[in-house]
Amino acid sequence: MTVGGALARMIRSSADRPTDDAEERCDLCRAPIAADHRHLYDTSREEALCACRACSVLFVEDAAGDGHYRLVPERRVRLPAVETGPLGVPVGLAYFVPRTDGTVSAHYPSPAGATRWEVDAGAWREAVAKCPELAGVEPEVEALLVNTARNQRQHWIVPVDDCFRLVALVRREWRGLSGGDRVWPAVEQFFAELTERP
Repeated sequence: MTVGGALARMIRSSADRPTDDAEERCDLCRAPIAADHRHLYDTSREEALCACRACSVLFVEDAAGDGHYRLVPERRVRLPAVETGPLGVPVGLAYFVPRTDGTVSAHYPSPAGATRWEVDAGAWREAVAKCPELAGVEPEVEALLVNTARNQRQHWIVPVDDCFRLVALVRREWRGLSGGDRVWPAVEQFFAELTERP
């Protein structure tokens, strides 16, 4: 995933960033946008774009973006525990994004951004067989988000922009080799604030 668009802005919003930043604007029409705005996923550049209400409404129907832009859904679903070991996860904090071509990419947040690798197709099919809710994850714009670090047991289907926010949070809060004393409380708070949305 490229570090651009909305993700780049999230990453730049570090703790030492001045609070008098210019107003955030829609990436399509440049209109001012509210803090709780929607996002579009640009499939060719693999990045999220901020969208004002008027622009986001244009992409409610999947065909509207002609496959180039997809409106990121808002639903969040808490899942029972999903066994991620067979998916090749080397860490306890990761997210998995199915693609329209049938592949699945896995990512884990790091101080340098998101590290990415491809998931074995057979392992993903096995995970879906054990957790049928995963079959409904919308390609490109939703993800399986997992946090088993530090004895946590968090498994969610979330919009990809939640994953981008988590990447930005980890990058902003990480200190030293192990993360320091700020990153893990921030990650726990991030998951505590996730709420289910239909």
